[in-house]
Amino acid sequence: MEPGTSTAVDKLTLEDGQALLWLARQTIAQRLWQAVADPPGEISQTLASPRLQERRGVFVTLKSNGQLRGCIGSLQPVGSIVEGVRDNALKAAFGDPRFPGLSVEELAAVQIEISVLTPLKPLSYQGSEELVARLRPDRDGVLIEQGGLSATFLPQVWKQLPQPENFLAQLCLKAGLPATAWQSGQLKVETYQVQSFAEK
Repeated sequence: MEPGTSTAVDKLTLEDGQALLWLARQTIAQRLWQAVADPPGEISQTLASPRLQERRGVFVTLKSNGQLRGCIGSLQPVGSIVEGVRDNALKAAFGDPRFPGLSVEELAAVQIEISVLTPLKPLSYQGSEELVARLRPDRDGVLIEQGGLSATFLPQVWKQLPQPENFLAQLCLKAGLPATAWQSGQLKVETYQVQSFAEK
């Protein structure tokens, strides 16, 4: 195993999450040319910890008044957790094609959520009934792929789509596939879990 690659890692702590949320907000503020504070000593130490230097997939989600305002991430590690948070915070704020770039005025009202992913695991199944039975609502993030088209839903999406059949139909539509594509048995399916941290 290469140094820094993900294994059955230690769970991240609440302090880790608070440090990552601080980093995401400060990174966005800096891009908006706002004054940025140096990290307090304990946050600086946490961000430098071996846990947060691990290579993990990371998503950053922005919400405004409870509504999605941006969400960008990487399923596969492209750097450390710290690097992933910094990079995807900027992409969620300014690079999500569904939304205009975040403004200075909006930043104070935006809630940031960070999801740190476990490695992807293939989900083998025979037919649509077994696929539905093997999914774990509220626990599994799901990645589907067929014919070069792919899409993912984080585990948090189960709150809006609690029925597996509807979850899969909407995920297929997100990928640009027919809503019924999951019933064909031809989808490549992978799952993952997340640790998420959100601003209050």
